[in-house]
Amino acid sequence: MKRIRKAVFPAAGLGTRFLPATKAQPKEMLPLVDKPIIQYGVEEALAAGCDQIIIVTGRGKSAIEDHFDVSYELERMLEDRGKTDLLTIVRQISDMIHVAYVRQKEAMGLGHAVLMAREMVGDEPFAVLLADDVIDARVPCLKQMVQVFEQTGTSVVATQQVDGPAISAYGVLDAQPVVAPHIKGQFDGRLYEIKNLIEKPKPKDAPSNLAVIGRYILTPDIFDILEKTPLGTGGELQLTDGLRGLAQKQKLHGYRFDGIRHDTGDKLGFLKATVEFALKRPDLGDGLREYLKTLKL
Repeated sequence: MKRIRKAVFPAAGLGTRFLPATKAQPKEMLPLVDKPIIQYGVEEALAAGCDQIIIVTGRGKSAIEDHFDVSYELERMLEDRGKTDLLTIVRQISDMIHVAYVRQKEAMGLGHAVLMAREMVGDEPFAVLLADDVIDARVPCLKQMVQVFEQTGTSVVATQQVDGPAISAYGVLDAQPVVAPHIKGQFDGRLYEIKNLIEKPKPKDAPSNLAVIGRYILTPDIFDILEKTPLGTGGELQLTDGLRGLAQKQKLHGYRFDGIRHDTGDKLGFLKATVEFALKRPDLGDGLREYLKTLKL
């Protein structure tokens, strides 16, 4: 079985929910404490064993490329001023990964963004990570999913339980729990075989409370399916529609990951994530905690 080496990051969206902050900078570069959102996902992919990162970009996204590139002028300035700790951090970013970029000329949906990476991915399984979903987990979410893939050999979709009306904001799984003796015990109660996916159903029409989250491990078969999938909601090529077609041809699993997901594509979610991550920082946590206690809430 081929291992998961490549991770695709769709990053061509306009980020309209964060205007005016995203008028001149990509939403993926918004800082969560002191690190861009997309870097959290890249570090997760690295921890899962991916050594090749493919970022699908569009107009106005050059800041992403600059971030992961070498900055000779900045490094020289930090070196001259003896700021070795900051120099180490900056160099770690550019030394972190091999990055390739592909341009999505039109914003035609998540499925189209994944399809744009076809030539770079080639004929091997790969991961897709949506940078907006920052997942705080003891074992990185994608690493958990790679372990599932190594056991099942099938495409895997990350999922979490969402109750109440909020389920209407997600793709939702129509799935059955997997009970199989050849699956290792750590996946018990967390693995599902997907029969169908419903995009943003009304609460009464939702087949379950299992929502699709922005982590996927996909076999290369998805490319042929996406190529033949008609445009869906909003005149865009939806990845959900492609996954539905994939489930009709081969087994597709949902995995309820162990961790906390932060939706940083939402303003309130972004603020919550900033507070949570800052509180965990040894250099910031105590001071922020004391400040929060002074607020009259």
